[in-house]
Amino acid sequence: MSGGLRLTSFDQVDLADPFFDSLKAQYGEFADWFERKSTTKEPVYVIDDGAGDRVRGFVYLKLEEGVITDVDPPLPAARRLKVGTLKNEARGTKLGERIIKKVFDHAFAQDVEEIYVTVFDTHVGLIRLFERYGFSERASKTTPNGQEIVLVRSLGQNGDDIITNYPLIITDESNFFLLSIYPEYHTNLFPDSMLRTEKSHIVEDTSYTNTIHKVYIGGCPLTMMNKGDIVVIYRTTDIPNRAFHRSVVTSICVVEETRTRSNFASEDDFVRYCSPHSVFSDKELREFYNDKSKRVYVAKLLYNAALPRRPNRAKLLSDFGMTDPPRFDLRRISRDEFDSIVEYSELNQRLVL
Repeated sequence: MSGGLRLTSFDQVDLADPFFDSLKAQYGEFADWFERKSTTKEPVYVIDDGAGDRVRGFVYLKLEEGVITDVDPPLPAARRLKVGTLKNEARGTKLGERIIKKVFDHAFAQDVEEIYVTVFDTHVGLIRLFERYGFSERASKTTPNGQEIVLVRSLGQNGDDIITNYPLIITDESNFFLLSIYPEYHTNLFPDSMLRTEKSHIVEDTSYTNTIHKVYIGGCPLTMMNKGDIVVIYRTTDIPNRAFHRSVVTSICVVEETRTRSNFASEDDFVRYCSPHSVFSDKELREFYNDKSKRVYVAKLLYNAALPRRPNRAKLLSDFGMTDPPRFDLRRISRDEFDSIVEYSELNQRLVL
């Protein structure tokens, strides 16, 4: 069942879908507005249900420049991305986080200074979602449908909290690591980092795929990493003995926290913590916890960036000066090596501070 977020246009979306009933009820002008957007074939992001028959998520993004005068107080002149319309039916799959990530991706691609959204105060869950990632109430907007609050997020650094600054990668006082993940887990955990060779892969509509917060479980000593450390994700080869060219760096994450088995009060506590953010089933998680012959380490990571251009193992060794151990698993890398990866990857420079 696929729940992928895809870019389409208004004229390709069925306004009669029951998904839009609540929007029509709350916004009297919604149907007319939708039809105008359809006529001009404006782009919009949509999430379908597994069968592709119904809409489950919808987000319209609009670039604006200048002073925002229809709010009180007005917002000063700036280049902004407006989240014009957003609705999702998450069903416990953290679809809202996947949409938030797409909003940020779009904002940095458009080189804006701020993002803003207007929302009725009855949408408590949506407000909390935006506030978690650094949005704050800045103004109000009076409309024929009632008064909305205006939430704004600057794309510059705001304090030191790694979540409210997401997706910024703040490198001050951070250590840098390379962390391996097997191909069979990689794309489901890091869907925006899918390789071009994986076009047939179906990105699942699951909590661990959609969430910004990823749980990595393994036997290597993940506790050598601390909150705020930077993690470069290294997808291992999908063909044995071909790592030189087929193992690639794909993503950058920031460490939220690390734990060992002993940090969990019980097996159930371990499963509750890991399950929403891990690719492993509850059964597999329980097996990990109960297999006392193996060490269990857990790292919760923020999925900050998918790299536009991915250096392979050959590039890491020949151009970036890394040594060649049998496997990379988890290894500390230097700031120079990290900077080389970022430069080669053509990652938006505004993301790394």
